[in-house]
Amino acid sequence: MNMGIFETNRLMLREMTPDDLPAMREIVCDERTMYAWNGAWSEEEARKGLQKQIRSYREAGFGRWAVVLKETGKVIGICGLMWCDTDTDSVLEIGYLFRRTFWHKGYAAEAAAACKRYAFDILGFDEVFSLIRDNNYAAMNVAIRTGMLVRGRYIKQAKGEEIPHYIFSARRE
Repeated sequence: MNMGIFETNRLMLREMTPDDLPAMREIVCDERTMYAWNGAWSEEEARKGLQKQIRSYREAGFGRWAVVLKETGKVIGICGLMWCDTDTDSVLEIGYLFRRTFWHKGYAAEAAAACKRYAFDILGFDEVFSLIRDNNYAAMNVAIRTGMLVRGRYIKQAKGEEIPHYIFSARRE
């Protein structure tokens, strides 16, 4: 049994395992879900993305975690902490992706807020970030709901394109 990293009222966040590839594929291989990433991932990109997270747990002590709905025990999303590069810095990012059938239910904000508390209270960081494509209003709303403010902009290179992003962050009070 894979024990959780932490829980919220409705969710458990835990390390992903190779067994989570089908659930991850449902999220990252969906064209509509991945519009802000310039399109769905391939099967190979999904597999490599999962391996990257598993490696991150060992190397950094954290990563993007499987978000499990406690009521059903099903993986409904991915949320967690990763080092990500902007054009000027490497920052600790809270990232979140959820299956479309679980959008607009508050799960992303609930998971992201828990990740922020984990970064501050358990890992001892003073600031966390979310790097959000400039047309991803739903993700911006999650960042705002978790107490983040816009701190800047940068251009991310993805799939051969330059994609404008906002830099949101929350600082420990």
